[in-house]
Order: sequence, then structure tokens, then C-alpha cells
Amino acid sequence: MSLSGKTAIITGSNSGIGLGVASELARAGANVILNSFTDSEEDHALAEELGREHGVTARYIQADMSKGDQCRALIEKAGACDILVNNAGIQHVAGIDAFPTEKWDAIIAINMSSSFHTTAAALPMMRKAGWGRVVNIASAHGLTASPYKSAYVAAKHGVVGLTKVTALETAEEPITANAICPGYVLTPLVEAQIPDTMKEYGMDRETVLREVMLTRQPSREMATVDQIGGTTVFLCSDAATQITGTTISVDGGWTAL
Repeated sequence: MSLSGKTAIITGSNSGIGLGVASELARAGANVILNSFTDSEEDHALAEELGREHGVTARYIQADMSKGDQCRALIEKAGACDILVNNAGIQHVAGIDAFPTEKWDAIIAINMSSSFHTTAAALPMMRKAGWGRVVNIASAHGLTASPYKSAYVAAKHGVVGLTKVTALETAEEPITANAICPGYVLTPLVEAQIPDTMKEYGMDRETVLREVMLTRQPSREMATVDQIGGTTVFLCSDAATQITGTTISVDGGWTAL
């Protein structure tokens, strides 16, 4: 399908899932706004390259997703928002009784509260345009839990709840809100962890993926950023007009267990 003329804002999108989503939206014809907390020449060059590759307008706008005012300013600076993809996120692993308060606060702010602020700023633009799509990148951890990830699990469950409320508040309008719940996704960050894990367990790449990293993912395969991007494009299509307020799992069967 063509998303020509639409403007998509993707938070946390100068690498990994966010960049994969931005690339697929640009491939479908949408103008894209990349974002992260940094503001380097490389960030802006990445946007320019993406725009040239797909023949769309692509810009980079810096904003710290831990700060509500900057989340809202990102939307305002973009000037338009037909498609909002809330993707920014961080992680920290520790037991509840040892979990650093500052890490909890940061994860809740970036992984959950940012989605509230950007959505609040984007909905008036979508209503004015008469069309809109909110796609929240949640997680399998938005539907189930793992030990030592209290903040992440709480935040992603919150994102799923916010998605449902957004859908109900826009149900009679040409606006939809859905959450994609990935399991393990092969990102540059995950790829960088594989050699150390191979060394730690004395296993080859295929074995360490199947027997260590993907024990909870029945397919024993990671999703790709392109697949998350393709799912996002589908949710922006006419075929998905009546899909709202739900979660789509891209987790190789993780949440079927």
C-alpha cells in the first residue's frame, strides 16, 4: 500500500527496531521523523540517507523521551503526525529489592510515560487531518512476565493498557491504536551480545541462540526489524481499519505457551 503524503514519527529510531520501522514506513511512501536523545551529525545524515533511498522527506529531531515536555515538543516540531510509533525504550535487570530507584523511574518514563505525552500531543493533529494511526511497540513482556525485569514488565503492561484506552477514546473516529508485542528481535544490540554469550557457554552461534537466548521463543528464531516494520505498515493500511485496541504478537509463539 502507499502511505504517500503521510507523516510518521518514530521515537527511538536511530537504530534497531525503530530504524527498521522507519525504513519500512518510508518504503511505503511515508515521510518520516527519526528521533533519539542524541543530536549528532550521524543522526541527521542517517535521516537524509533514508529519505534519498526511498524518495521521501526524512528528518531527525532530537528529544529526550524521559522528559514529558520534550516528548510533546517532538510532535510539535514535526508539524504533522499522521502515524505515531512509540518505540523508545531502555532496560535494566535486577531483583525488586535491589532495583535502583533511578533506573525504575527512567524505565517508566521512557518506556511508558513518553507514549502518553506523544499521544496526547499527536491526537489533535490526527483529528484535524481526519486520519491517524498510533502504533505502540510494546513487548511479549506487555502480556507476560519474567523475573528481574520489574520496571520493564510494568512499563510494557502499561503501554498495552494505554493502547486500549487510546483506541476506545478514538473508536468513532478514523484513528486506530494498536500495540505490537515482539519477542526477541535481532537488532545490532542483540547481535553484539551473541559472541560474548557463545564464549561464556562454549557454544557455537546456532546452539547458543536455540539453547540459551531463545529458550522462551518456541520458533527458536528471532524476529527481524523488517518484520516489525512490515507489521507496522499493515496496521497503517486500509485492511487494518477495524483493528484497534489490540495487541499483535510477533514472538515466535512465546505468549502461546
